[in-house]
This record gives sequence, structure tokens and C-alpha cells, in this order.
Amino acid sequence: MTRQNYIFTSESVSEGHPDKVCDRISDAVLDYLLAEDPLARVACETFATTGLVVIGGEIGLPARDGRPGPERLKDVMGRIGEIARDCIKDIGYEQDKFHWNTCHVLNFLHEQSVDIAKGVAGEASSDGTQAAEGAGDQGIMFGYAVDETPELMPAPILYAHAILRRLAEARKSGALPMLGPDAKSQLSIRYEGGKPVEVTQLVVSHQHLDPSLTSADVHAIIRPYVEEVLPEGWLNGGTEWHVNPTGKFLIGGPDGDAGLTGRKIIVDTYGGAAPHGGGAFSGKDPTKVDRSAAYAARYLAKNVVAAGLAARCTLQLSYAIGVARPLSIYVDTHGTGQADDAAIEKAVAQVMDLTPRGIRTHLGLNRPVYARTAAYGHFGRAPEEDGGFSWERTDLVDTLKKNV
Repeated sequence: MTRQNYIFTSESVSEGHPDKVCDRISDAVLDYLLAEDPLARVACETFATTGLVVIGGEIGLPARDGRPGPERLKDVMGRIGEIARDCIKDIGYEQDKFHWNTCHVLNFLHEQSVDIAKGVAGEASSDGTQAAEGAGDQGIMFGYAVDETPELMPAPILYAHAILRRLAEARKSGALPMLGPDAKSQLSIRYEGGKPVEVTQLVVSHQHLDPSLTSADVHAIIRPYVEEVLPEGWLNGGTEWHVNPTGKFLIGGPDGDAGLTGRKIIVDTYGGAAPHGGGAFSGKDPTKVDRSAAYAARYLAKNVVAAGLAARCTLQLSYAIGVARPLSIYVDTHGTGQADDAAIEKAVAQVMDLTPRGIRTHLGLNRPVYARTAAYGHFGRAPEEDGGFSWERTDLVDTLKKNV
């Protein structure tokens, strides 16, 4: 029997957190290359520290109009530094030791491994036909959904993101000019009867630009925005607030702590409420199943819950490099299923082609929609008209019901 009464905690970090600065740059490079060619191959990593951004990894463009891929790559390389600076500027860093206009940007991107490219593309057979496109790597990916919020997300991570996103909006609008880009939040939420009912502990550490501000001052500044995004009654006399508990938070971003792409994978997903396969998302094109299959798994789990087939669903996929079909599909509805878990496993395999190409086609992933995912979570966001967050759609509900 699943526990019904407990306290669960999740954290989030803002777009100005050093790791998120790196995620943003890596995904912006990905978007740039996908805009150049929807079949671009990208595995971009970013490292940032005081006054320095280092970009590395493997990229590839296919031959087009008689021009080989390596020649096309040379044309795009010159924009990488500008892309990084644009990201840093939009996030808001103009500190003495980390400024969008003065930091050094080093670009060490190079062409994708021939061996990996061959496994992904599939080798031609003796009759000249092309083999099925294989996964870009081996690995396991998880999707999760739960009916405790309208977004079918765990409440602690959903609202930890919402707090920081709202504060970032206010900062960028000019309403909170005293705040800097770097911030972290953490919510401990009490569950009663399996449903979230109140916040017991709330932590916000937010960079501020005015050295005279105290923790109490920052608390007073941010409190209305926190109250705005949390459900009514969740904050009460029993909620303990911890705002800038160490006192000053003046030095933020990569100047205060080095950043690296892919180091906030629990923040990116379900806040620890569900398993994680271990693979990061940012900077990876959708042939990398670390990213695309995790999106597919969330999409399927969300549709299972939205269809009323379960109140809670964990879904695992597994892949091998160069192999198109998933090696396994696993569903666990944690005792909440309205159908047998094995029947749901069979149904999800029927309603969606789970090969790498099938996932990309179904969700429209070969588009420049990734920089927006780099902060405030990849899941629990509203689907967008241009295809962003397509994995949050619930358009499989009727089909799933028919197939179970």
C-alpha cells in the first residue's frame, strides 16, 4: 500500500544558476543548428566559470545542394560565440567578473564521430535499402505523471519551478531591479490522503544586487510573488520560511560557482518523485534517446493518467545503440490502475511508434524549440503552437482507451 500521509521535498534553480546558464547555451546552439538543418546532429556541452565559457562536443550537418557536411559546418561555427553571449545577456548577467560582453567564449565543437553517425543512420543493406534508424546510444529513460495537479505533475517540483519563473518574470520586467539572475527554491509539501495540502518548509535563496539588503528585506520583496503562484491555503501559520538563510547573496552565477551542462537532471524532470535514467537532456538533438525517449515516456505516462487509466503512472523505455526498437517497455501504475499494467504496456506500444524516428515524427522534435526547456523544467509546461513542449499534449487519450 502506497503511503498516503507524508512530507516530500523538491528543489528548483533559476535560469541564472550556473548549471542552467550552461544548459541554456547548449540548447541555444542546438536550436541554431536545427534551424540550419532539421537533420543536424548535436551533442553540445558547456562549461562556465569566472569570465569564461567553454563550449565543446560533437556536431554534424548532412550534405545539401552539393555541399558536404563538413563544409557547411565551417559556415556556422562563427556564430557560436555570439549565441553564447546572447544567452548570457538575456539571462541578465552584467557582473564585473561575468558579463555577456566581456567574458571569453572558447568553441571546441567538432564533427560527430563516424561510428556514432553510422549507428544512428543505419547502414544500407545488400539490396540498397536503408536499415531502420538506430538509437544514438544505449540507456534507460523514464516518464511519469500523477493526478495531484492539473498539469499531472508532482506538486513540489511544479511549484518550486513556478516560484522562480514568476520572480524571473518580475525581475526582467523591471519590477524587481534589486534581484540578480541566480536563485534556488525548495518546497516541502505535506500530503494527506495522498494529496498535497500545505507547504511545511519553503526555501528561497535569491541573488540580490543591493548589498544593504538583509534576508528579511529579500523575504519581504519575494513573498507576494510566492503567494501569487501557490494554491490558496498552502501557505499558513505553520509554514516555515527560509529566505537567504546564510545572509548575503551578492555573487551569483558562474562567478560564484562553476556551471556545467546536464548537472540538474532531477530539477529538469520530476524533482525526485520518479526514477531517472541518468541521461541529461540539454544540448542533445532528438536522435539522442536520452532526450527524445524521455519526452516520449512522459507523453505516454501523461496520456495514461489523462485517460483515467491510472492516477499515477511510471513508464520506462530502454534502447541499444544502433537498434531502432525499444528493448523493453515497463509500466507501473502503483496500484492505481483501472486496467492491468501489462495491458497498458501493450497499449502504449500500439499507439505510438517508439523508434527514434517514430518519436521525432510523432512529437515533431526536429525543430528549434529547445532553449525554452533549459530552465523551469522540461515537463508540466503547456504545449505551444510552434511545437514546443509537444510531449505535454494529451491527444492519445481516446486511442489509449480503445486499445486497453
